[in-house]
Amino acid sequence: MTTPNAHGKVLIFSSPSGAGKTTIVHHLLKTFPSLAFSVSATTRPRRPHEVDGKDYYFLTPEEFRKKIEEGAFVEWEEVYKDTYYGTLRSEVDRLLGQGKHVVFDVDVKGALNIKKQFGDRALSIFVMPPSIEELEKRLRHRSTDPEESIRERVAKARIEMGYADKFDVILVNDQLDKALKEAEEIVRKFIGER
Repeated sequence: MTTPNAHGKVLIFSSPSGAGKTTIVHHLLKTFPSLAFSVSATTRPRRPHEVDGKDYYFLTPEEFRKKIEEGAFVEWEEVYKDTYYGTLRSEVDRLLGQGKHVVFDVDVKGALNIKKQFGDRALSIFVMPPSIEELEKRLRHRSTDPEESIRERVAKARIEMGYADKFDVILVNDQLDKALKEAEEIVRKFIGER
């Protein structure tokens, strides 16, 4: 079990792929110096612009499974066959040890697992797309995924949206500027900063 510092809080963001969660998280990290991003581990292929240790800790499926056996994760999930995502315990401890509030950008099940572990010290926020149709449009506009992957992500989004009511806050991202302002207010209130 993680032994976090007594003051650090945990902000957990989750959403279907393409709902704008990462854009919102990046904005909050720039806005609040007391926030630090928990870099997840994954086995998915690295995209051209991504940096190991900054965007993700990129592991092979074998390395990931070994860390599962060692109990190295706060939470982990096999999202697709041999495509794992997880939060390393060492990463969370490192950030809390620096006196930061830790921000997670994780899938729905991971978010609920983290919330369970941190209880009232954690705020879980579900970023909701305006509609499935808009989500599909955003995924196609991104042009980073093949057609089969887009179909998988849209099907998964339908399932994930069914979990929204298990989160502390649902943030609808229909207009980015409005969603960013709402996210700032939510965070400001939770961490007690002006």
